[in-house]
Amino acid sequence: MNQPSDDREAMAARYARRGAPERYSILQPDVWQAVQERQRAMLGFFKRAGWTSLSDKRAVEVGCGAGGNLQELLRLGFMPERLTGIELLPDRAAHARQVLPVALRLIEGDARQVPIEAGSQDLVLQATVFSSLQGHQTRSELAAAMWRWLAPGGAVLWYDLRVDNPRNPDVRGVPLAELRALFPQARVAARRVTLAPPLARAACRLHPRLYPLLNAMPPLRTHMLAWIEKPL
Repeated sequence: MNQPSDDREAMAARYARRGAPERYSILQPDVWQAVQERQRAMLGFFKRAGWTSLSDKRAVEVGCGAGGNLQELLRLGFMPERLTGIELLPDRAAHARQVLPVALRLIEGDARQVPIEAGSQDLVLQATVFSSLQGHQTRSELAAAMWRWLAPGGAVLWYDLRVDNPRNPDVRGVPLAELRALFPQARVAARRVTLAPPLARAACRLHPRLYPLLNAMPPLRTHMLAWIEKPL
């Protein structure tokens, strides 16, 4: 059986098949509530790691897209000269360059092959990248690269689907058991987040206050936020 392709053309085609960009706009009540939930959980991981200041932390995002997550890190206190974004698709990388500070390093290309020094990063971020990768080998190679970049005591901050999307064959979830297999030497702390997006959109069309009520039930949360720590 042939392995599905994870090259630039295949990834561009998958993104092109997604819904209208407005669906993912922060102006949508289901989106901003999911973002705020994820941010609170992320700050909790920073606090438990003893990170009282973020200005001295070095971080890289795999699949930075148009730069939204890097903008979040800047607002939290990361310094632009200590941040790096990697993006495979040229149009998304070009948009990120327009909105991010010049001092922030942007690399266009395959994250498995970029020149990032081993042990140079305190944080490696990925958000819904692995669920867009179809091949097991691609996932393993990318996880190995991310782990190599981390300094001891650093962590991968992981946000991704933990279950498949039955309506979208381009998306394949990463359950906790697979995540642990991708990072076998790590200490992993994980929590379920994010109300299932189709349900969240339908609920918020009725009233935005339905989102937190439904999201209080963990089985309805489709994503996982994980802190994948590299031992000292």
